[in-house]
Amino acid sequence: MFNKLIPVWLIILLSACDATQPPPYQKDRKPEDRNHYYGIEGMAQYQKDQSYLANKELSDKCAKAKVDLAIAETDRNASEIKMQTALISNTCI
Repeated sequence: MFNKLIPVWLIILLSACDATQPPPYQKDRKPEDRNHYYGIEGMAQYQKDQSYLANKELSDKCAKAKVDLAIAETDRNASEIKMQTALISNTCI
């Protein structure tokens, strides 16, 4: 009888372990605010979030460079225009 109870308890124990796992990632947060990733699904989301954040950073740098270029053109600052044009060509896709 004891041998028959071991598989039942083992199944209950293993299913209980699965129930206590955290969610793969914090779905209720923005990619900038997520800081916990678990399991394969969490790591896949981590890669997506990192790609999103890298693209967002480039987009922000591009927008700032365009504003700085407009200011440099208004001031007729040739060196600043050259620098901002180079920055735009490197960051804007």
